[in-house]
Amino acid sequence: MEIIISQSQDSSPVTIMKLQGALDGSSYQHFIDEAQKLYVAGTRNLLLDMSELTFLSSAGLAGLHRIARVFNGEDHTTIEEGWSAIHAMGKERDSGFQKYVKLLNPSEKILDVLDTVGFKTFFEIFTGTDAALASFQ
Repeated sequence: MEIIISQSQDSSPVTIMKLQGALDGSSYQHFIDEAQKLYVAGTRNLLLDMSELTFLSSAGLAGLHRIARVFNGEDHTTIEEGWSAIHAMGKERDSGFQKYVKLLNPSEKILDVLDTVGFKTFFEIFTGTDAALASFQ
């Protein structure tokens, strides 16, 4: 998986992380590491551009959950892999959308995966960049 990082030029600083390829067991740790580096460097608003994400596995879902916790200032420990982390999210999804991590342009296939595990109630999902960036203000 390739990750391209850019910054929005709007009034509220937002870092855009574009994901290209598969987010799975072979790439999720790199994904988490890159997001953690951004957080440590001061990024507080993260938009995950999924327009070129081709596959999302349970490990990728666990990575998404981990990043949401990091950006909420909650989790700096090691990740629990696979479905055990996803099951733990059941309690958290009822608390509403994430404030600091949002998703942009996932394909229908990726949306189906997000819906299956309840992430459509955990992450705010946008189809337009302008609306996504404005939501952080």
